[in-house]
Amino acid sequence: MTKIKASIIGGAGYTAGELIRILINHPNVEIAFVNSSSNAGNPITDVHSGLIGETDLVFTSELPLGEVDALFLCSAHGDSKKFMDNSEVPTSVKIIDLSTDYRTKSPNHDFVYGLPELNRNEIRTAKRVANPGCFATAIQLALIPLAAAGLLTDEIHVTAITGSTGAGVKPSETSHFSWRNNNISIYKPFSHQHLEEIGQSLRQLQPGFKKAVNFIPVRGNFARGIYATTYTQCALNLEDAKKLFADFYKDAAFTFVVDKNPDLKQVVNTNKGIVYLEKHGDKLLIVSMIDNLLKGASGQAVQNMNLMFGLDEKTGLGLKSIGF
Repeated sequence: MTKIKASIIGGAGYTAGELIRILINHPNVEIAFVNSSSNAGNPITDVHSGLIGETDLVFTSELPLGEVDALFLCSAHGDSKKFMDNSEVPTSVKIIDLSTDYRTKSPNHDFVYGLPELNRNEIRTAKRVANPGCFATAIQLALIPLAAAGLLTDEIHVTAITGSTGAGVKPSETSHFSWRNNNISIYKPFSHQHLEEIGQSLRQLQPGFKKAVNFIPVRGNFARGIYATTYTQCALNLEDAKKLFADFYKDAAFTFVVDKNPDLKQVVNTNKGIVYLEKHGDKLLIVSMIDNLLKGASGQAVQNMNLMFGLDEKTGLGLKSIGF
């Protein structure tokens, strides 16, 4: 098979670094170029030092879009739309956008929402895919089996804690080590931007759902991963709930329903999503977890690329967790 020529716009951030790491080891991919105007001419390993010895690629400010098959947009939120508006991307190029810009359905664009557990068939035939948000991925994995069965009948309560890499590579008051270490705080309670795409997906499966998703995001004092606890009223007993989730995810490449209470290190450095259930009175508790940089970003982007090019979803994504 001829290798997919892949390119990256906005190559200096955490998600781009993880994307490059996956793609240089992907058996069906050749990286054509990595664009970063601020780093043009510098070796990629000057920024992504973990790739020393694995690549001789150099950042470029050029955009030879006619030479590529797949284009990953890893720029800041808002910049993907600017890029698409100002660039002539050949219609033959398949695009995966990792920003928020195209996650909400609109008559103004043709991006497919790229959560494989929800839209696998649509992704396979899509020319453009909007990669889901990291919090959104973890929370949706906890809820879409219930929505698909029409079992969301009450408000939903979510608390999810994320690693510092979720805030991006540029240091800020709440992301630098001296503040983040041995510390914890909430932010954007009930108003996080990922709520819009979560609600969109739930209504896709259960059109009449109008209850609130009460989401409290938490800044964690670790680097990577998202650990979400979700609960809502549910008439199912635990055995039936486990069967519902197991049946829903039986063909999922990376999402697993487990019987033992899991911990975050089981998913860090992998493209896995792990889901665990408990029943407490009339409430169903769902624990879900992912690596925010992989299943929550770059790993899922490659999973989507694999689907778009007719490859096995797991290709290039056989990553081991860092449990020890």
